[in-house]
Amino acid sequence: MKLSELAEHFEVLDRLTSRNAMIDALAELFKASSDPEEIRKIVYLSEGILLPPFEAVEMGISEQLMARAIAEATGQGVERIKELFREIGDYGSVAERLITWKGKNMSVSQAYDALLALTRITGKGSIQTKVSGLADLTRRMDPKEARYLLRVPIGKLRLGIGDPTIMDALSYACAGSLSLRAVIENAYNLCGDMGRVARVLFRDGPDKLRAFKVEVGSPIRVELAERVESVQAILKRLGKCSAEPKYDGFRCEVHKDGNEVKVFSRNLENNTQMFPELVTAAREQVKARRAIFEGEAVAYDPETGEFHPFQITVQRKRKHLIKAMREELPLRLIAFDCLYADGDELLYEPYVVRRQRLKDIVPAQNTIAVTDAIISDRAEEITAFLDAMIAAGLEGIVAKDLESPYRAGRRTFDWIKLKRGYPGRLRDTVDCTIVGYFAGRGKRAKWGIGSLLCAVYNPENDGFETITRVASGLSDEGWQDMKKTLDEVRADEKPARLDSLYQPDVWVEPTYVTEVLADEITRSPSHTAGRDGGRTGYALRFPRIVTSIRADGKPEDSTTVEEIKRLYKIQRRG
Repeated sequence: MKLSELAEHFEVLDRLTSRNAMIDALAELFKASSDPEEIRKIVYLSEGILLPPFEAVEMGISEQLMARAIAEATGQGVERIKELFREIGDYGSVAERLITWKGKNMSVSQAYDALLALTRITGKGSIQTKVSGLADLTRRMDPKEARYLLRVPIGKLRLGIGDPTIMDALSYACAGSLSLRAVIENAYNLCGDMGRVARVLFRDGPDKLRAFKVEVGSPIRVELAERVESVQAILKRLGKCSAEPKYDGFRCEVHKDGNEVKVFSRNLENNTQMFPELVTAAREQVKARRAIFEGEAVAYDPETGEFHPFQITVQRKRKHLIKAMREELPLRLIAFDCLYADGDELLYEPYVVRRQRLKDIVPAQNTIAVTDAIISDRAEEITAFLDAMIAAGLEGIVAKDLESPYRAGRRTFDWIKLKRGYPGRLRDTVDCTIVGYFAGRGKRAKWGIGSLLCAVYNPENDGFETITRVASGLSDEGWQDMKKTLDEVRADEKPARLDSLYQPDVWVEPTYVTEVLADEITRSPSHTAGRDGGRTGYALRFPRIVTSIRADGKPEDSTTVEEIKRLYKIQRRG
């Protein structure tokens, strides 16, 4: 496929607001290519990336460097480029306006490979080499090609396409219906790489996807827990079950292959370099040559052994000064599941089998420790365990079905989390995606930000629905830092995947997740969460920010509309 054809398809997608229309348009795009390897690259580019998150590829192209590259390609001054950017708000469109030549008829693969090659440039003089390389690529593109391709290096493609939409489109492209959707999703859950799934589907066929196996080194999408209001509700759903402590740290999926160890986050980012003590412990403690296991990494006080709250633990998520922070805030990994061990794929085994295998391969209680657990069908016993966890400063408990398999990438009632709350009050925090901000009044007016517009995720339509405006919880410095962060992803118009009745002063692309605590969930005609075509949605009353940006969350991992409805019912029963 020629790059010009891809740009035409992207232009069509850019104009669409209907999810069904986007699925149809994407399916046509995938069918327009006959090369499975090219389809893999098209999938990545459609998401505005070059490789899946766990590959940790970084373009290293800031907006400042993009301005330099466009200036070099067009012969304009950098200040002129920045002036146009302030007018237009998008460097892709700036290049489109200035390019006066015809493109060099590049293929999609040639353009993709050229961008990927820029990510591998390192060392002395690498910045100028990247700028010159990007300028050379720009000189080979026509205006429309540049509009879309130059948005990729700075993360601004903004076609509004999420994973569920791509999976639906792949199914339609291959089978003409949604008949392959479950097969595609299962393979994606086992490898976390949508491009790879697309390539296998079009190269080897659906049967190859059905036979998909987990691989050490390729992260598995994590299972998530549902919520209920009481121990009695847990027992009603699960009967006799396991109850484990609920820690508030970094969800870590550890892959060990001999001496090679990788640590992946909840959203499949490769965090191996950030947590060297976990890598060393996995090599020395884990009594399996090849293994995949999960746990929660929490910072602790080495003198008292007490765990720090998440706001302290989050300081360990950094790319620099890792050694100093490791000494100041050491981590302990509390392991709670084993998914693979020395040739045995354990995802489909019952919880009790997986837990025993975990105890077999992690016998020591040092940097890596197997989580405590009780097995019971007595409400008073589980309640006492919950009280003990709360008294120890933990969040609560997670109850697990003894016979359930590990359901990768899914949120089910096989796992149920329960935190201590107050009767009639919201018992849990809500992870919200930030979709805009308001300028504010008083001293906040001079900062240009006073409150956030936040949304929750609706997987049914792969979209976001607003649930709150939040204006408290951050310090003065915190608000100023928040504005700087959000301005990197500001949008000229309402994001395509967002349903909102509000019009903030600044729209932002759904990128960052903030943790919000509120007194209760109410019904509201002003917000769209759970409105479902009616007049009233759900809203958070008296919201305040607990964690400004959740480092381990991506927009699609934020609280779902169905969870909000369930929390509302739980709250009312309370």
